[in-house]
Amino acid sequence: MGPLSGLRVVELVGLGPGAFAGMLLADMGAEVLRVDRVEAARAADTTRPSVNPMNRGKTSIALDLKHPAGVDALLRLVGQADAFIEVFRPGVAERLGIGPGVCLARNPRLVYGRLTGWGQDGPYASAAGHDINYIALAGALEPLGRAGQPPTPPINVLGDFAGGGMLLALGIACAVYEALRSGQGQVVDAAMVDGAALMMAPFFPSRAIGAWGPRGTNHLDTGAPFYEVYECADGAFVSVGAIEPQFYAELMDRLGIPDDDELRTAQWERDRWADQKRRLADLFRGRSRDEWCRALEYSDSCFAPVLTPLEAPEHPHAKARGSFCFIDGIPQPAPAPRFSRTPLREPGRPTHTGAETDAGLGAWGFSTTEISDLRKEGVLP
Repeated sequence: MGPLSGLRVVELVGLGPGAFAGMLLADMGAEVLRVDRVEAARAADTTRPSVNPMNRGKTSIALDLKHPAGVDALLRLVGQADAFIEVFRPGVAERLGIGPGVCLARNPRLVYGRLTGWGQDGPYASAAGHDINYIALAGALEPLGRAGQPPTPPINVLGDFAGGGMLLALGIACAVYEALRSGQGQVVDAAMVDGAALMMAPFFPSRAIGAWGPRGTNHLDTGAPFYEVYECADGAFVSVGAIEPQFYAELMDRLGIPDDDELRTAQWERDRWADQKRRLADLFRGRSRDEWCRALEYSDSCFAPVLTPLEAPEHPHAKARGSFCFIDGIPQPAPAPRFSRTPLREPGRPTHTGAETDAGLGAWGFSTTEISDLRKEGVLP
């Protein structure tokens, strides 16, 4: 099931972005073997369900990579894999004896996927960092936020997940496709700073030619009254994004704005935006979110309620699309995108750290005697 059915991936445990890349590949049908740390597996609480969606659809084993036998076991797995996900700082994998040179010598068709914040080279390459730092250096943080206020970090979705994990998954899929033709593997260097810059592709030239102004003054960054979030009478929020004239007219109609009103006739007059925004804010505060939904939802007014992560799975559109699934009662985003001929499977339960070590190694060719010997050496939990 899924377009990547038959693809075998070994994923080294790491923070969210690497696990997210592995989740995306598993969602697409790949067989993903997650290699966790032995200490974490020994300390894992298996009495409660695992709820992290980034562990779903994978088999989790645990190896001690500080032990030579653990390294040998990992290289044996890599020798059978189509792709490998490594998330260490530059140079760490090489010091452990599992760098690209060693792995590609063992398996010349291997796609060796490397995910870091700053990339494998450059002045920042060896420095520590997090999403906020990567998007800052990429030019992706400065434009985010409201006028007159500091830049607003969009939690860690832009650098870690969109610019990192998703970029790595794309890179691996591309390199695997190329390997099918050439018979040769290669290294994929996915850097979150690069991915964050890619997410901002339209805005670099816009700023350079003067078509995009300072933060919070443009039509897509809360500068305009017609592309904004408004508070309702009950303290909840709604969003409007009526940019095009026909959609803006629909919004005005449904809000009951007269034909000769400035709100309707001066949409793109920037010097009036602040006053227009105040008027719309007062208007939206006059009704609850549910009341505005009844007036505006499912229309061409470019409207949607601002839902919490707990509310979103229960919305009728999400239910109709199957946009979420529930595992042990916990909502998770369903695998996406959809495919007409190779439908995606329902995601499996998130795995506990190292809980399937014996079965996982067995499925990749390790005998029960070999597994027993590795455990005696302290390589397995």
